[in-house]
Amino acid sequence: MSASDTTAPEQVDEDRRDFIHIATIAATVGGAGLVAYPFIDQMNAAGDTKAASSLEVDISKIPMGGEIRVLIGGKPFFLRHRTPEEVAAAVNTDVAKLPDPESDEDRLVQLPDGTRNAAILITSGACTHLGCVPVGPAQGSVGDYGGWYCPCHGSHYDTSGRIRKGPAPSNLPVPDYEWVSPTLVKISL
Repeated sequence: MSASDTTAPEQVDEDRRDFIHIATIAATVGGAGLVAYPFIDQMNAAGDTKAASSLEVDISKIPMGGEIRVLIGGKPFFLRHRTPEEVAAAVNTDVAKLPDPESDEDRLVQLPDGTRNAAILITSGACTHLGCVPVGPAQGSVGDYGGWYCPCHGSHYDTSGRIRKGPAPSNLPVPDYEWVSPTLVKISL
């Protein structure tokens, strides 16, 4: 061996090596995220589908004691303009005796000013037993408690949409909705 063949072992810069490893991993993760995003984003609802999943309704068109029914995304909803007697019947019910205890006030959404419009009740229009659509004042039948009656299996709901009699296990659900103005409500799925 000659003197020129005796070289010192190469020094490893551990900080540089760690930086290269971290940079490589970060670039790989970032690249995987960029590739995965379009695949995940395509699972989101399209704009037209999102638009069809809400509806603004002018409640001033509902006569006192009447209701209108709307479909949002193929699901029925009831908007009922209750009379003072119907509101009183709903408020004066002993909640503790109900199969699904819920006060009338809990079933109402606040207006922008913090008050509640007790005359307007908005509920899902699907019976909680098997999903049938109950009949109400618009069809000439209000059941034993002044609300809705499901002729399929005999569930009776009161003027607040609470189950009172029959096989339905729970009240008619209150959908997500907000008051846009005192006469305009936006219901969303």
